[in-house]
Amino acid sequence: MLPLTTFDQLLDAVERLPTDEQAALMAIVSRRLAERGRQRIAEEAAQASREFAGGQCSSASVDEIMREIES
Repeated sequence: MLPLTTFDQLLDAVERLPTDEQAALMAIVSRRLAERGRQRIAEEAAQASREFAGGQCSSASVDEIMREIES
């Protein structure tokens, strides 16, 4: 198992990298975060579709949804 690294230790390590490697690291982390976000949205959409297909929810108009939110 890898030893735990604190956030501050990671920041210090990144600061020691050359600027171009810092930029590359930022790009990689950004892409990975975006991919995780897309994956989460896809999973939530699939779950919503399963719930709708299983009769666990019903369709509603935008006006109906807004009335429910505002009440």
